[in-house]
Amino acid sequence: MPVKLRITLLFTLIVFVILMLVCGTVYYFSYTNRIDNIRTRLVNRAITLARLLGQSQIFDQALIRKIDSSTMLSMKDKTFQAYDYLNKKIYSYSDALTDTIMIDTATLDDARVKGTIYFKIGNKEAVAYHYVNPNIRIVAVTAAYDEDGKNKIRQLSNILWFSFCSGIIIAFGGGYFFSDRLLKPIKKIADDINEISAHSLTRRIGTGHVKDEWFYLSETLNQLLNRLQDGFETQRRFVSNASHELSTPLTAISSQLEVSLQKHRNAEQYRITMESVYQDVRHLSKLTQTLLEFAQASGDPGGLDLQPVRIDEILMSLPAEMKKSNQEYMVVLLFNDMPAEEQKLIVFGNAELLFTAIKNIVANACKYSGNHKAIIRLKTDPGEITISIEDNGIGIPEAELQYIFQPFYRVDNTAHQTGFGLGLSLAYRIIKLHKGNITVTSVERQGSLFVITLPAAKF
Repeated sequence: MPVKLRITLLFTLIVFVILMLVCGTVYYFSYTNRIDNIRTRLVNRAITLARLLGQSQIFDQALIRKIDSSTMLSMKDKTFQAYDYLNKKIYSYSDALTDTIMIDTATLDDARVKGTIYFKIGNKEAVAYHYVNPNIRIVAVTAAYDEDGKNKIRQLSNILWFSFCSGIIIAFGGGYFFSDRLLKPIKKIADDINEISAHSLTRRIGTGHVKDEWFYLSETLNQLLNRLQDGFETQRRFVSNASHELSTPLTAISSQLEVSLQKHRNAEQYRITMESVYQDVRHLSKLTQTLLEFAQASGDPGGLDLQPVRIDEILMSLPAEMKKSNQEYMVVLLFNDMPAEEQKLIVFGNAELLFTAIKNIVANACKYSGNHKAIIRLKTDPGEITISIEDNGIGIPEAELQYIFQPFYRVDNTAHQTGFGLGLSLAYRIIKLHKGNITVTSVERQGSLFVITLPAAKF
């Protein structure tokens, strides 16, 4: 069932219930008011009749009948009767001579006990009233057909039914109209999305000017499209750069082997060629390993083996690791205000990936510093661990700071150094994978400061 029709039916159902309650309440109170009104009038007439009969020395029955015939109660087919204490009928009057009502003894006895009782005889409302004075004890019975009251109730019922049915029809039509207008932006958003593909990711959904829920939905989808576009663009650049980086050593290896096989050479020449090919193979192997690490860091955090890891232990292994890669590299650890509680130094993460991320930043700091020195500071705050890596190297131009975490991006002033341009991008992916953050400030020819923040483990 279309959403538009479902909204319309739901709105109509709500209106149906409201109208039913309103119309039912109006009818119920009008009906009970009619009953109370006719009963009050019948009781008053019964009291009057009983008092007149109680003054027989003044009012004889002929006079009372004359009074009853001239009484206008706005009721049809009036019948008045009176019974003495022996249940003998002592008075009777009706608009029609043949119209009479039969009152049984139980009803009369009940009236004597309760004083006043209400009952129905045929289509008439009736009241039996017990009247007592020192001279007489009688039960006056008055009955009549409330034609005027029932006509008004019938008229009210017709009006309510008309209003109820009209309200339902109007609610259905109005609900359909407004649900159509309400859902029109959704259809427009869906049409816009259907026209967007991988080849037209630059298109965006119109948000309109009114900042309502549809504006928020359109903005959210546009932000999603921005992320998808960035992802596709990053993937495209990554594939292009990775293909280039992989093809370069493969081309070199192929060319050297092809030249060597063109003619017979001596052992020394073959050895030189093999050493050159070996260097290219090592370069290719290192690049492949870096790409595998990058792919792992770009994966799902749920697929990682997360364990409690002490950050200080990872940092303390860096000086020896840097010495292994280059004897000139030096790492200085400054652990000021170390917390007494071990738990404040623990994060939940993958120790190998975290070590790789920090090592890449430290390696860059040593590589691009004149003194090949990196200074690492560790600081703990409530719920957070901060690692600062500082160097006095060549620095990064301000205009290029926003690009340094992109795969294969290399700053212009680092072209003289070997590398793939994946180290910082890999570090960024790993830190984000651990729900951390990494920022950098740098001044050319003065140095750079990388700050890594990681959420502390909660026990």
